[in-house]
Amino acid sequence: MKVPSNEITRSMLKNSLILGLFAVVIVGLVAAVHLATAERIEQAGREAKSRALGEILPAGSYDNQLLDSTVPAFDPELLGKPKPAPAYVATLHGEPSAVILQATAPDGYSGAIELLVAVQADGRLAGVRVVKHSETPGLGDKIELARDPWIRGFEGRALGDPDDAGWTVRKDGGQFDQFAGATITPRAVTHAVHRALQYFDKHRDELLVTRKDTDG
Repeated sequence: MKVPSNEITRSMLKNSLILGLFAVVIVGLVAAVHLATAERIEQAGREAKSRALGEILPAGSYDNQLLDSTVPAFDPELLGKPKPAPAYVATLHGEPSAVILQATAPDGYSGAIELLVAVQADGRLAGVRVVKHSETPGLGDKIELARDPWIRGFEGRALGDPDDAGWTVRKDGGQFDQFAGATITPRAVTHAVHRALQYFDKHRDELLVTRKDTDG
């Protein structure tokens, strides 16, 4: 029995509409899941970054949200970055208390080493943390606080303490320890921290601003 062509056409249209509706629903569900997942990932990343920034500063030394208080920092020579990166300004009772700079040591043993360098308003280091590196496990990775307390040796230091010649490892006549079997990594980090301090000294007035200052 031959099916009329108009019935075939209607059936094809019906199936096409069902498939189209199904595709729209699937795309909508995928988009909704992606959006929800992206928001959770972004929030988790923000919380992790906020913790990392907060841990580098002494307890009670600031009372603002660091991620929401930034100024641009840019100097490829002193900070090692080809593009501007935000510097995080810590404040206490409305007054700048410290700034956290993002710096790169380009000359690590296995590549660039990404750092956070926290400088108090008086120019002394509050702390330094390594946030990304590819150094050799068991040797160069001692720049991580979780592996070794070496990185805490910068705390309290400043330009002039030591003098410029002292801002390198002891093997080079400086005042900072190297690791057994690994000199390149700590040397690179020490030089990068020194350069970050020089950047702070050069741009102190631009860095130590509050939202009130920038709003006029």
